[in-house]
Amino acid sequence: MKIAFYAPLKSPDHPVPSGDRLMARQIMTVLRMAGHQVDVASELRSFTPTPEAGLRAEIARQAEGEVTRLLGRSHSESPPDLWFTYHPYYKTPDLIGPPVSRQFGIPYVTAEASYSRRHDDNGWGENQRLIADAVRSAAVNLCFTERDRIGLVDAIPDGRYERFLPFIDATPFGSPRGASASNRLITVAMLRRGDKFDSYVMLAEALKLIRDHDWTLTVIGDGPMRAEVTALFSTFDGDRITWLGERSTPEIAAELATAGIYVWPGCNEAYGLAYLEAQAAGLPVVAQATAGVPEVVMDGITGLLTPAGDLKAYADAIAQLLNDEEQRRIMAEAAHGFVHRERSLSAAAKRLEIILRKHLGDTYYER
Repeated sequence: MKIAFYAPLKSPDHPVPSGDRLMARQIMTVLRMAGHQVDVASELRSFTPTPEAGLRAEIARQAEGEVTRLLGRSHSESPPDLWFTYHPYYKTPDLIGPPVSRQFGIPYVTAEASYSRRHDDNGWGENQRLIADAVRSAAVNLCFTERDRIGLVDAIPDGRYERFLPFIDATPFGSPRGASASNRLITVAMLRRGDKFDSYVMLAEALKLIRDHDWTLTVIGDGPMRAEVTALFSTFDGDRITWLGERSTPEIAAELATAGIYVWPGCNEAYGLAYLEAQAAGLPVVAQATAGVPEVVMDGITGLLTPAGDLKAYADAIAQLLNDEEQRRIMAEAAHGFVHRERSLSAAAKRLEIILRKHLGDTYYER
C-alpha cells in the first residue's frame, strides 16, 4: 500500500531527538519492512501547550492549508491507500488525516492515541472532541499500553482497538553478554523539567540511601536542566558519577554493553523505549511499576519494578541486584531474549501486518 504517515506531535524528520521521534521512525520502518511505500504527509506540529483559542485557531488555519495542499496533489499523483497517524492526544489532535481520509475515501489508522476525561472540562474540550471523532472514525486504533486502551474504550466505546506493544530496533545492541560482576549503574534520559527531572530527583535520593554500596553511575543525556540535575548528585564523590551528555545510538549501545544495571525510576513514563534498549543490551532494569513501564519491563524476570513513589523500595531494589550477581545474570539473559524475540522490528512488523489485514480485509489490502 501507499501510506501517508503523520505525527502531529513531532515529525519523524524533526531535528531534536526524543522517544516520540524514534517511535515514529520505527513505525515507518516496520511498514516498509512489510513492503509498503511510506511517506511523511505533513511536517505540521499541532501541539499547543495551553488551550487558548487563539493558539488553536492558528494551528487549525495552517492545517486547512495542508489539507488543501494534499488534496490538490491528487491531480498529479495517485492518492494514498491508507492514512496512518502516530500519537494524537489532547494537545496534538490530528487536524489533517480525518478530512483527507474522508475526501479520498481511504482507511484511517491511529497508533498511541490517548483520551483522558479529566481534560474535558479544563479548556481542552474541543481538542478532546477532535480526538474522539478521529478515533471513532479509524479502521483501527493501535494501543501501546493497556492504560491507553482502557481510557479510549471508556470514552469512545464504539472505537476499534488492538494492542500493539512498544518495540525497538534491537540490532545495534549486540549479542547477549556473559556473566558480569559489574556494579556500574547507567541511565539514558533527557535533562529537562517535568517527569524527567522528577525521576532524576528520585534516583539521586535513592542512591543516597545506598551510598555505602559499591557502585558508580553513568548518565547519558543532555538538556536545559543540566545544571539543576547535576546539582542533585553533587553530594557524591566526583568519581562516582560520570556525565556523558548526548550520544549517538552506537555510542549508547557501547556504553550499555559495559554496564551492569539500568536504573531509571520512570515517573509517569508513557512506557520508555530506553528500557527496551537497555534490556536488548542485556541489562536488568530497576524502575517503578507506574504508568506504562510494566508494558516494557517484565517484573521479576527482566528487572525489578517497585511501588510508585516508594523511595526506600526503589533503593532496596538497586541494592538487591548489586548484591546478587546470580540474579543479575539471570535477569540480564532474560532481558536480552525478551527484546530480541518479542519486541524487535521484525516481531512488530509481523504483528502490524496481522492487525491491518484483520481490519482492512484481504480484498482491500491486496488490491
